[in-house]
Amino acid sequence: MKSDGLITIILAAGKGTRMKSKLPKVLHCAGGKPMVKHVLDAAKEAGSTHNIVVVGFGHEQVQEALIGQAEIVLQKEQLGTGHAVMQAQPLVKDEDASVMVLCGDTPLVTGSMLKKFYEEHIVSGAMASVLTTIMPDPFGYGRVIRGIDGSVEKIVEQKDANETELAIDEINTGIYCFNAKALFESLKKVNNNNAQGEYYLPDVLSILREEGQKINASIAENYEDTLGINSREQLANAEKILRQRKNKQLMAQGVTLMDPATTYIDYDVEIGQDTVIYPSTWIEGNSKIGGNCKIGPNSRLNNVVIGDNVEAMFVFAEDCEVADDVKMGPYVHLRPNTKICDKVKIGNFVEVKNSTIGEGSKLPHLIYIGDTDMGSGVNMGCGTITVNYDGKNKYRTVIGNNCFIGCNSNLVAPVKVNDGAYVGAGSTITKEVPENTLAIARERQKNIEHWKDKRK
Repeated sequence: MKSDGLITIILAAGKGTRMKSKLPKVLHCAGGKPMVKHVLDAAKEAGSTHNIVVVGFGHEQVQEALIGQAEIVLQKEQLGTGHAVMQAQPLVKDEDASVMVLCGDTPLVTGSMLKKFYEEHIVSGAMASVLTTIMPDPFGYGRVIRGIDGSVEKIVEQKDANETELAIDEINTGIYCFNAKALFESLKKVNNNNAQGEYYLPDVLSILREEGQKINASIAENYEDTLGINSREQLANAEKILRQRKNKQLMAQGVTLMDPATTYIDYDVEIGQDTVIYPSTWIEGNSKIGGNCKIGPNSRLNNVVIGDNVEAMFVFAEDCEVADDVKMGPYVHLRPNTKICDKVKIGNFVEVKNSTIGEGSKLPHLIYIGDTDMGSGVNMGCGTITVNYDGKNKYRTVIGNNCFIGCNSNLVAPVKVNDGAYVGAGSTITKEVPENTLAIARERQKNIEHWKDKRK
């Protein structure tokens, strides 16, 4: 079944009062990305070729987060789900298209579930389809009222339901498929005579039924996939589910997670075969890790690209690249715009920022490298730093290939140490060091005899 021509309208205008936040609800993250992005990605996976997001509260923030990913339409007043969908009508040009309506606060939806629902809608020939599910605790959800023949008669919202209707555990997930023309014609007839004084999208189903149109209902097998998020507690539950899904997916692909319960991996992370992730490790953002690596324990990697055969123990790294056969840790900090080349060794208590470390170079321990271009085969002595900041501006240090920098040295930028040069231990280098030269920048040792006696 082809999904060409499927239009998706994602409702993302609500404030989310129960979240107790200045941030729009749909921008709260689960599994490493905003809820609305999970929904948008699922819609695209289902085959949606035209995606519209209806924004309202905090619309500037939501629009900025979705630049280039969807068309945005503003609902100036939040007057209900039916009113929200009406705002998207000018963007829907094809009256014969199928329109899928989704909620921006349902981060657990999957592309496979939405694709199946859409295909069932097409096969049914209905003017409207609603996705339902059986909810163990249906409180807060609209109840699906079926006729004797099993067809959908109407959907009753929680605040408008009587005791009999509240006892029903089949709920409206808030996910629909419509014929575009039927949808917008029916929305013109929806009124706000209800407890909330809002224009409810589910009322479209009753209107179409009264007109003799067929209403289809598909039941989602896993109710968790349809859960909406209205509170921090529900967000934490969604977070847990997403991470469990991700961990299971990675293990099925050949990644070893020593303790999945203490391994936190964002949904868009990629990890290669035979990599081992140790406990208490966070891998976030768009990180990509190669095969046969050992990551952790107690490491946090955010937007990091790592090659094959890399060991990273007690490492905090963000927005940087690490090539193949690199060994790092413990207690290493890689800051943004850092590139670590093949076969580099980085020992304990080393920080690297906005620098390139050439192939096979060694940073054993107690080292700070900032704003530096380092060649291959360099050996940095412990306690060595590149002095990149003069209080106002930052400058770069250049270190050539096969250099040896003695312990406790300071390279004061801007400065260059050329290929094959040596720097004596304890030196403060402020001038260029020529190739194959030994630079020593320290005072001669002076011994003062009988100092102890004089001090007394």
